[in-house]
Amino acid sequence: MPRCGNCDSFVTEAYVRVFAPDSLDSVRVCPNCEDKLRDGAEIREARSTRG
Repeated sequence: MPRCGNCDSFVTEAYVRVFAPDSLDSVRVCPNCEDKLRDGAEIREARSTRG
């Protein structure tokens, strides 16, 4: 079962297939992560809280 590498939340295999690099079988950050987000191919700290 794939998990987020940042917050350990469950993510679907389809989400991993779309958002993870080909060499990984899990994602580095997911929509549930409040402190990080994807910025193109990079991961960065969130500048503000989500809500």
